[in-house]
Amino acid sequence: MEGKSAASGMGRLVAGLLRPYRGSVATILFATAVETAMGLAAPWPLKIILDNVIGAREPPGWLRHVASWMPGESVIRIAAVAAIAAVIIAVVGALASYVDSYYTESVGQWVANDLRVRVYDHLEHFSLAYYDTHQTGALLSTITDDIDTIQGFASSTTLSILVDLLAIVGMLGLMFWLNWDFALVAVGVAPFLLFFVARFRKAVKKAAREVRSRESEVLSVVQQGLEFVRVVNAFGRQDVEEKHLLEASRAAVQAALKARRVKSLLSPIVTIVVSLCTAFVLWRGASLVLASTMTAGSLTVFLSYLAKFFKPVQDLAKMSGTIAQAAVGVERVRAILDMDMSIPERPDARDPGKLEGAVEFDHVAFAYDPAVPVLKDVSFSIAAGQFVGMVGTTGAGKSTVLSLIPRLYDATAGSVLIDGVDVREYQLQGLRAQIGFVLQDTVLFRGTVRENIAYGRPAATDAEIVEAAKLANAHEFIARLPDGYDAQLGEKGLTLSGGQRQRIGIARAVIRNAPILILDEPTAALDSHSEKLVIEALERLMKGRTVITVAHRLSTIRDVDKIVVFKDGVVAEQGTHGELLALGGVYAELHRIQIDPVAATPGPKTSTA
Repeated sequence: MEGKSAASGMGRLVAGLLRPYRGSVATILFATAVETAMGLAAPWPLKIILDNVIGAREPPGWLRHVASWMPGESVIRIAAVAAIAAVIIAVVGALASYVDSYYTESVGQWVANDLRVRVYDHLEHFSLAYYDTHQTGALLSTITDDIDTIQGFASSTTLSILVDLLAIVGMLGLMFWLNWDFALVAVGVAPFLLFFVARFRKAVKKAAREVRSRESEVLSVVQQGLEFVRVVNAFGRQDVEEKHLLEASRAAVQAALKARRVKSLLSPIVTIVVSLCTAFVLWRGASLVLASTMTAGSLTVFLSYLAKFFKPVQDLAKMSGTIAQAAVGVERVRAILDMDMSIPERPDARDPGKLEGAVEFDHVAFAYDPAVPVLKDVSFSIAAGQFVGMVGTTGAGKSTVLSLIPRLYDATAGSVLIDGVDVREYQLQGLRAQIGFVLQDTVLFRGTVRENIAYGRPAATDAEIVEAAKLANAHEFIARLPDGYDAQLGEKGLTLSGGQRQRIGIARAVIRNAPILILDEPTAALDSHSEKLVIEALERLMKGRTVITVAHRLSTIRDVDKIVVFKDGVVAEQGTHGELLALGGVYAELHRIQIDPVAATPGPKTSTA
């Protein structure tokens, strides 16, 4: 039942991918039919030579009529017809083969492109909860290796099998016409061979699945090592990362060798069975030819058909590994496409329009893992235009609160409201367009400075981009770059300093012009000079907006309108800096630790005599 469901799902996936290329598929099928017909006709010129030229048998009427147009003696005329027919069959077959190969490769490439984009688009819309439990390397492996395997299978293997299967229908009829008892030999053996191959393929597919899993682990190790190569080098831990890769690579090699042992056994067994059938036909056919109950030409044609009849089974055996890899690739792609981990959007969700920026958390609870709640019962409100700071110990839930506002995750209980409306009632893209972000470490993408600033609003004009950079204190250093705003940034923008990256991040938020601004400790990793420039830019950016900032240095939020203090997943305190200090609670203790960390740390006990 599970196998039927998988086959049905695979069929729907393939049919959906091929639908835009119906014209090309029709051309492929027509060319394949012509190629198959030429394949069936290929042995017949030799039969004419053996029976009607060398064997001197009386040719049929149509052959005599065609031969009458040829010069020379009657027997030579018949040979000429056979020779010309062989050339015509070969030329037409070659042209048909070229057409179906060309269009099959073209369709295969475009289908792979469509599938790759579809999978990537699906992944891009997943909730961040999906990426909390899945390795990036494994996903990269699916988007590249698995889809390439499917494309290769669709472009070459599928066409070969299709031609063979179409040929079987024609060959069976001709084989029964030539000699029905010989045909029964092929028909009788084929089901057993197909059953054997199908059973064997399950083992091959299982081995191929293990290989792909191990290869994904190798890619994950490499991806992680290269992504954090600066940390690896800084700590001198190249040997550790190499050990991780060696372990993953050895596991992949062992899985591949196991799969090879399984695959290597199938093809020889099928070849032996086919050779036994062919040997029987040769022995029995020679007897019939000597007894004049069968012609040498008919035996030749029959042997040619017999070899082609078993070809799909032999191909299936030889390509069992390729087929299994393609099947596993389809499984892995479908596992992503069939999964709905996207943030749900209601059918009647509305465009938020231009928001005022009032934010409210109403008894919100959230957990990445149901067994470990992060937020338990969080309630607070922020008026439109207020500047609010969030503080607390590590793991108290501050960053999680920020993630719930733009619905990077959804609350497991309670409601997050903006302008009095539950965020789940807004269209997702419209909601996020109303929120700007400046994070602790601004992520820059491959491309120009101009493209990175306009990332928040791609339709921005050059004048708007320059103005945003000026407001972010970034224009001066951008102008000094070799190509200015057209300067290409390396991966993650690591060619720029931390302060420069942050100012481009602020310019990106400026150009978005959103009523709600989220800051996640944007100056934490900066030196004093860079911090001064970033703070000046942030002060310009924050005017007229609702600003929510997570702060570890309490000095940066001394003058905010309100401070929300988190502890153990709940709001412990709320108020201004002065009010919270006077309260003498969690905030006052955090402030005391930062102001005088030595006094706040208990020293070693001393004994008195």
